[in-house]
Amino acid sequence: MAQLIVNGLSAGLTWALIALGFSLVASVGRFFHFAHGAVFTIGAYLTFLLASQFGLPLSLSIPLAIGLGSVLGCLMELCVYRPLRRKGASPLILLLASLGMYIVLENVVSLAFGNEVRVMRLGPVEEGITIAGGRLSSPQILVVCASVLLVSAVSLLMGKTAAGRRMRAVASDPYLARVSGIDSDRVILWTLGLGSALAASAGILVALDVGMVPTMGTNALLMGVAVTIVGGIGSIPGAAMGGLLLGLVQHLSTWKIGPQWQDAIAFGILLMFLLLRPCGILGRKLRKAEI
Repeated sequence: MAQLIVNGLSAGLTWALIALGFSLVASVGRFFHFAHGAVFTIGAYLTFLLASQFGLPLSLSIPLAIGLGSVLGCLMELCVYRPLRRKGASPLILLLASLGMYIVLENVVSLAFGNEVRVMRLGPVEEGITIAGGRLSSPQILVVCASVLLVSAVSLLMGKTAAGRRMRAVASDPYLARVSGIDSDRVILWTLGLGSALAASAGILVALDVGMVPTMGTNALLMGVAVTIVGGIGSIPGAAMGGLLLGLVQHLSTWKIGPQWQDAIAFGILLMFLLLRPCGILGRKLRKAEI
């Protein structure tokens, strides 16, 4: 039981990190950015490429890969989403465009690296540490520490900086934000860059823990959507709580019914929230006033 709880917390923090970037783009850009899953995968493979092919240490490969993942998100905004918005594209069109980019990028990764499992190591395999009877491996320790640090940093960014206030303003009402002099296109660009950096970070953490395959972004994307809805779109504490909830429930369920039902249980919880509390744990009901 202790080991299941430890594993659930580690997985839940990873889901929270994925969902945080997805939720930021969904709230500010007002569409579901499915190419988020491709950035998740590409972040891991860029780290592998820089470390194995170019011989860079992981301490340098990881921040470079995160930066390149952020650049990729910005290019998606500049080359695809912004032109579509200027042509009056609906959120559904943007969603379909993001789905198309995800499929294309996933296949590019598959062609470039093959479909076999790739593994990166932080160093020699060690026992890790024991907490309340459960053991955390070295990659899991990194996952926990990095996830908590990144979620806290984004929370401070959104609450304490001018850029964060602009992002919250555009998420609340793009028209009023534009009237107030905020460049919504630039804010959305920042949001895509930040969300993509978080996705790349999550992909690297998962790859260091369990390895990587070109299709790894599919499950991450599905869990990101589930956690975003369960926690509440646009809520940073909600993303953390939703990730921890789904991670714990997924792993504790293996005690009685087996690991093959983990995803079914997670999406069963998602369905319950959609029926009983569609705004999520910490989400707020939308109110619209017209003058």
